[in-house]
Amino acid sequence: MSLLDFARGTALQWSLYIFVVGIIWRILGAALVMRRKDMSQARISGAERVKEGAMTILTRSVPPETFEKRIRFSHITGYLWHIGYFVVVLFFIPHILFIKSFLGFEWPGLPNPMILVIGAITLATLVALLVRRMTHPVLKLISTADDYISWLVAALPLITGYMVVARVGLHYETLLGLHVLSFCLLLIWFPFGKLMHVFFIFPSRYNVGAIFARRGVRV
Repeated sequence: MSLLDFARGTALQWSLYIFVVGIIWRILGAALVMRRKDMSQARISGAERVKEGAMTILTRSVPPETFEKRIRFSHITGYLWHIGYFVVVLFFIPHILFIKSFLGFEWPGLPNPMILVIGAITLATLVALLVRRMTHPVLKLISTADDYISWLVAALPLITGYMVVARVGLHYETLLGLHVLSFCLLLIWFPFGKLMHVFFIFPSRYNVGAIFARRGVRV
């Protein structure tokens, strides 16, 4: 069995199992925590709480100018690499064809040169964020192993992807196998590290807004 066969077969299969089970486990755990009864008196109706929760998702996606002055770099680069990563994963034609082999359907992709530019910007942004984390006195102090591992497993698919495109150093099939394995590593780590915020960020913002609205506090 070649490295590519192992990556596309056993490794990908088990990493998908771990990813799905891990995601379900984390979401169920969060749902059980949210079941705790709120003993405070409700100040507004349920429909109004839903509205305030939804509004909080929007308002917390764009911080107030007072904070924006201090976090503008992190804010802009955060959106930049998340959107870029999403585009590269879901709109690169070889990725679409790979996903089609599992799901049975496809969607239009973007031209390869455009994806390569977006991927380069995304990777450069990740590198800039890593350098800032390692040099900023506060970020360096509060960073944990999770931050650096999450950065690495997010960056590796981009790095190995460019190695496949450029056919650097190794045989093409070996490079492609390493690329798929880097994606498997991302799937395995995803539910257990800070990358899980992709699933939690909007529900948590909604929950904060709804809880505070129930108590008559605007956020």
